Amino acid sequence: MFGKDDLVDNLSRDLDRARLRRDALASEATTLTAQIAEIEARLSEEKTRRERERVLAEIEAIRTRIKQAAGAFAPVVDGLSRAIESASAVVPEARELNSFVVSVATEIDSVLDPLLRELDQRADAVRAGQAVLDLPRPASEAPIVPPIEPSKDSIDRLLRFPAWLSRDKEPEKKETAETPRSTAA
Repeated sequence: MFGKDDLVDNLSRDLDRARLRRDALASEATTLTAQIAEIEARLSEEKTRRERERVLAEIEAIRTRIKQAAGAFAPVVDGLSRAIESASAVVPEARELNSFVVSVATEIDSVLDPLLRELDQRADAVRAGQAVLDLPRPASEAPIVPPIEPSKDSIDRLLRFPAWLSRDKEPEKKETAETPRSTAA
């Protein structure tokens, strides 16, 4: 009988230890689950913060490129306009080209400030966390996208070169030059 009580006592102690171990593991699993959730939340926040920073940097780079290009464009238009004005003494129709160049420069100038303001507003929205723009990744990461064809409305709005500058006149001259040969042959 003495051996039987020892066996029951041993089994009871083993059962108590197993239960304590199970409870400790359950507590540790709960703690680890909470830690994992916290780390996942921090990771998500960090990814969002980095994406916002990337978008803001991209918007600022776009804005800088636009300002630099506009700054370089104005002197070119001025120089081209002066050169065309000089040419108009020899070719009076050059004034049409000059007015075309000036109208293009005016159109660009009229839409440049609103574009820059819109970029600033989008950047402010990203900073405030109200929006994260889906800007394309850098060329090394972005897939190749086919070019977008302009709509008929935008084509109609485009400023056109004056008719006297059109290249379409050259084929007419060639046809008239070839016509005498064909009749002579």
